[in-house]
Amino acid sequence: MHHFHYVNGELCCEGVRIDHIADRVGTPFYLYSHATLTRHFNAFDQAFDGIDRLVCYSAKANSSQAILRLFAHLGSGLDIVSGGELFRGLKAGFDPAKIVYSGVGKTAAEIDSALKHGIFMLNVESRPELELINQRAAILGCRAPIAVRVNPDVDPKTHPYISTGLKKNKFGLSPPAAREVYRAAQRLEHIEIKGIDCHIGSQITEADPFRDALVHLRGLIDQLARDKIDIRVVDVGGGLGITYQDEHPPHPTDYGAAVRAGLAGLDVRLVLEPGRVIVGNAGLLVTRVLYRKEGDRKLFLVVDAGMNDLIRPSLYDAQHDIWPVREATGPNRVVADVVGPICETGDFLSRDREVPDALPGDLLAVMSAGAYGFTMTSNYCSRLRVPEVMVKDDAFHIIRKRQTYDDLIAGEVIPDFL
Repeated sequence: MHHFHYVNGELCCEGVRIDHIADRVGTPFYLYSHATLTRHFNAFDQAFDGIDRLVCYSAKANSSQAILRLFAHLGSGLDIVSGGELFRGLKAGFDPAKIVYSGVGKTAAEIDSALKHGIFMLNVESRPELELINQRAAILGCRAPIAVRVNPDVDPKTHPYISTGLKKNKFGLSPPAAREVYRAAQRLEHIEIKGIDCHIGSQITEADPFRDALVHLRGLIDQLARDKIDIRVVDVGGGLGITYQDEHPPHPTDYGAAVRAGLAGLDVRLVLEPGRVIVGNAGLLVTRVLYRKEGDRKLFLVVDAGMNDLIRPSLYDAQHDIWPVREATGPNRVVADVVGPICETGDFLSRDREVPDALPGDLLAVMSAGAYGFTMTSNYCSRLRVPEVMVKDDAFHIIRKRQTYDDLIAGEVIPDFL
């Protein structure tokens, strides 16, 4: 459920007309519903009532300060994959003791920062990373709390670019290799073995892959117990999908039931890392039609948002519903490509699909853009990053200003010889 709906033919976010926001801030822009963000987080968290758990929102899905602050106020922890996300999370008010650090390429400086701030846990992806963490902890005079990320070779049945739990993926270790890393960690003076970690992919729309992954984890946990390695935390990652068009992902309660069943009998603290399922359908991208171009073989609706603003369609061939901001009164659909102004054939928001028939000046809403939308934007073609807006009840708030041309060259230096 989300809080985008038509009132008297005008698309609204909660109690605010979207065309009124466009008149004030211009287009394109990202728009988020405070009520939807809150509802989605609480629904996910409550699916695990009665379990000792730490829900760590995945910052990479959407790391805007206002959104992070909202989740921190709701009691969330944070899943991070970079020093920049640690910085953002701390600035937004997250308790370091609720931060989990994932990712295959942590630098020494990033590890130092995480240890100095006393985060909850670092998820180790390789033996060399474990050794570096131990070295940095020794220098800092502390013990580093770690989990080892296990790659269970489970097919998450999602796009190959966002699958992370197969043997061919760069993430984690096979169960036998993970066991050896745990044994090595057991001998290191500045390592505290805290848990085990598994993340199999993103936009997963079936429960079976999660169950299969947990079966692998249970087997390894039993082996580690025989090695006298006590696992107190199980990080099951994230990856629960959303409905973009025709998908039917499990409801958080069904996902929660699958996780409960998989961990039944274990006395552990559960860590979860939801991202897309919380923010995906809580945001959209608003764009304005510039031109209606009749090609020889197809119709193009040229809009002012491009692949630099929302790269998912170009990168993953992702499909986002497109709604007219002013509701049509009758049949008003055409087969067309909705394309942007970037000089790439891959610059499209929708391709060869039915979309609202629109004229220059009309506003369109690209739905389900709250996750991996703004966070993956760029300045390609020297285009300005767009503003972000959040609606709460009957008022809207600009939570990120539109860039200026001066912002484009901020930090650049022309050497004296030029």
